[in-house]
Amino acid sequence: MSLSNQEKYELIRSVGSECIQEDELKSLIDSGYPITCYDGFECSGRMHISQGLLKVINVNKLTKAGCKFKFWIADIFAELNQKLDGRQDRIKDAGLLMITTWKACGMNMDNVEFLWSWEEINKDAEKYWKLVLDIANVFDLNRVKKCTQIMGRDDDDHLMTGQIFYPVMQCADIFYLGVNICQLGEDQRKVNMLAREYASKKKFRYSPIILSHPMLPGLDGSTKMAKSNPDNAIFMDDSESDVNSKVKKAFCAPLNIETNPLMEYAEHLVLPRLGYIKITRKIENGGNLEFNEIEPLKNAFMSGELHPSDFKLSMAKHINEMLEPVRKYFIENQEAERLRKKVLSFTKSKLTK
Repeated sequence: MSLSNQEKYELIRSVGSECIQEDELKSLIDSGYPITCYDGFECSGRMHISQGLLKVINVNKLTKAGCKFKFWIADIFAELNQKLDGRQDRIKDAGLLMITTWKACGMNMDNVEFLWSWEEINKDAEKYWKLVLDIANVFDLNRVKKCTQIMGRDDDDHLMTGQIFYPVMQCADIFYLGVNICQLGEDQRKVNMLAREYASKKKFRYSPIILSHPMLPGLDGSTKMAKSNPDNAIFMDDSESDVNSKVKKAFCAPLNIETNPLMEYAEHLVLPRLGYIKITRKIENGGNLEFNEIEPLKNAFMSGELHPSDFKLSMAKHINEMLEPVRKYFIENQEAERLRKKVLSFTKSKLTK
């Protein structure tokens, strides 16, 4: 059954914690013009649930709404950012593992395209590098350095010369790919705004729409789940016991929903993916609870009706439920399992962000 334009808008908009600009998104949908979204991923080792489960949820919503989704597998950017020691053979394997994992956890591939940045750039290198140079000549160094957050760097970090090109190239990607919507995380907002600023300075008819999805916090409540601390992130290949142990140790203070990472996982992963959250309790402790929306869950937690220990047990169970198809896929697919172990060996001695 086809969706109305309003239904398409609501579905697309639900992906982002921020949309710049909503009126432009509505106009794009109403125009009937093909909608192409994109996100770029560095190939840098193991994938955590923010990169895996959350991205699958978002992509499936967008393709259901009729969008085409382009994954920019950023092998050249991983090399610039010295991920996996800048080795293209390792970066390639890590990229293949990402694609395999997305398929394993249920991404609808009907309107999804995976593009390797080195390969795509070389298809029309003159066009791409002219675009890069033009953007570089529009903005000064201080303006570009404000975007280094996209690499996991701070403004005052020591940067290699090649890394200065990173934001300029990521800005160029948007126009080179010809996408309408930048569907990246909130941590990529600065370079997406750079792209809108570039479009304005060049007086383009349209600017890319920014649809930023929230960043899942680390298990300790830190702003962003990162690979640099394995105990603070849940990975797509974590075992059931790994998940149980990590969730048990997660920050989950009574009556606190403001800095509660498990509540964020409930809102952005479990409810969109499973449609429910079940709390199993003894009758003397109030009996079982079930939630289909986030607000009643938050209210129960804030009132003290839902105890953190019961919430943790439920969240560990549901996260394992979502990861079980991935585990099964790698158990049954020997080639995929060999690839997973190979990539894991790259990161055992040196963790990457």
